Amino acid sequence: MNTGAPATAILKGGEWIIRESKPEDIFTPEDFNQEQKMIMEMCTSFVGNEILPIIERIDKLEPGLMPSLLDKAGEQGLLGVSIPEAYGGLGKDFVTSTLVNEGLGGGFSFSVAIAAHTGIGTLPILYFGTPEQKEKYIPRLTTGEWKGSYGLTEPNSGSDALSAKTSAKLSSDGKHYLLNGQKCWITNGGFADVYTVFAKVDGDKFTAFIVDRNTEGFTQGPEEHKMGIKGSSTVQLYFQDAKVPVENVLGEIGKGHIIAFNILNVGRLKLCAAALGGAKGAATIAIQYANTREQFKQPIAQFGAMKHKIAEMAVRIWVAESALYRTAKWIDDKEQQLVQEGKPFSEALLAGAEEYAIECAMLKVFGSEVLDFVVDEGVQIHGGNGFSAEYIISRAYRDSRINRIFEGTNEINRLLTVDMVLKRAMKGRLDLMGPATAVQKELMSIPDFGSGDEGAFANELKLIASMKKAILMVAGAAVQKLMMKIETEQEILMHIADMAINVFHAESALLRAIKIADQQGEPAAALYLDMARTYLYDTADRVNKSGRDAINAFAEGDEQRMMLLGVKRFTKAEPFNSKDARRRIADKLIGDNRYSF
Repeated sequence: MNTGAPATAILKGGEWIIRESKPEDIFTPEDFNQEQKMIMEMCTSFVGNEILPIIERIDKLEPGLMPSLLDKAGEQGLLGVSIPEAYGGLGKDFVTSTLVNEGLGGGFSFSVAIAAHTGIGTLPILYFGTPEQKEKYIPRLTTGEWKGSYGLTEPNSGSDALSAKTSAKLSSDGKHYLLNGQKCWITNGGFADVYTVFAKVDGDKFTAFIVDRNTEGFTQGPEEHKMGIKGSSTVQLYFQDAKVPVENVLGEIGKGHIIAFNILNVGRLKLCAAALGGAKGAATIAIQYANTREQFKQPIAQFGAMKHKIAEMAVRIWVAESALYRTAKWIDDKEQQLVQEGKPFSEALLAGAEEYAIECAMLKVFGSEVLDFVVDEGVQIHGGNGFSAEYIISRAYRDSRINRIFEGTNEINRLLTVDMVLKRAMKGRLDLMGPATAVQKELMSIPDFGSGDEGAFANELKLIASMKKAILMVAGAAVQKLMMKIETEQEILMHIADMAINVFHAESALLRAIKIADQQGEPAAALYLDMARTYLYDTADRVNKSGRDAINAFAEGDEQRMMLLGVKRFTKAEPFNSKDARRRIADKLIGDNRYSF
């Protein structure tokens, strides 16, 4: 299915740092076609009708309830949106499958269960399975007849997944691998029928296996008692000479890391989508409460402090959405390009996700932190009632926290963001040397203040370009100064990552707002421009702070002074009345009594 005209200039992963993008080149939610809008409505209706009315029952882990809800989702086709029609799926594109994750993201524990089933529970087999494995498992996973799960984490191997201790040894008759070990924090583990499990063959060959529930020697532990997402099944898995047929090896022996890491790229973007859906739902809950709660003889929504909170929720949600679908369309376009070149669909999608692994990591960090911000402010708007379990915002608060840990912690994803950029530069996949050298020369020159008549959005676009120079300056100098030691300077790497994350999202939001203004006129785009400019204005300060902190950690003397002046120059923003902008944004949401952008 076509998601709209392909982008006219597809950037390579990470290339946005050194290349200018035009508003017409990006895909935005305003470009959704009618079918995609209908699918989104179907997802939000499913959550509203099937999940929220029984959320208390779900959280009590009522036996059989979650599997039955997955069955209902399967009946509506929601488990097979991205599965090829040949296996009983709908065969929709990547943007549409991303949209489904957002649409179901407001379902609390159910959102976790369905995301695990359709993502890590199904995709490893779809992308890496043999024709026989796909034929056996995918149609049943697509309908929900079988539920999927994924066993990677162990008690002593979380972020360092390759240090896993679970072993696999070929049986004497050569017909089975005998698995021994333990997996923990396994979502859907209590009721799944099929598990993708990682173990080391002969002590060092990290390999994936398809393990059926009825496998001899395989057992599960009791449900974990968790801080949040209480309704999702989370158990430990135990393997004691578990007999897995040799035909259930997934992919190649010793190549399990390829499966694990490639699936994580897709999972990180999809987690951002689910967090976005959850954030929109939580914002609506907070807005509706603010409209009904009266203090000093008026709704608290009418107070400036509350308007600031409501608007800031909206700004961050809208910015996250802008970057999410910009990236999803890049992946979609890359996939289509590779399919046209003759690559199988699964290989094409994985290659597309790998191309934009940098952006997927940034989206995961930003999306999970936006949701955390929204639910935290939602509790604050509720005041004391927000601390009561009787109010649903308290559940949103508890459930949100796991997202900064899922799919690689946010610390790991920040480090990966910079690590992947630097490695691509070293391999020639990303030309950073030329632009970084140009920035160094610019530092020694007289600043270009411009003529001031370069178009309606010239100042904003110039600020984005300047902040990219700040990233190149700081990252380039850090690498030059620290060389191979930079890997151990995690604080500096995370400062650089924060600069990149903020600038990428600010650019995505600004380009989206300008595109709306170009298509609908500036009056129609006024509130979108308010959101983009508010975020951009704050981003300049964030990038300035992160840049200064990084520079102060590795530079000194004249070099330090020159770079600090550079950061100041590159993050200089025009004065902007963000208070009035936030009030305009908040008034729209308060009037609509929901998140409505």
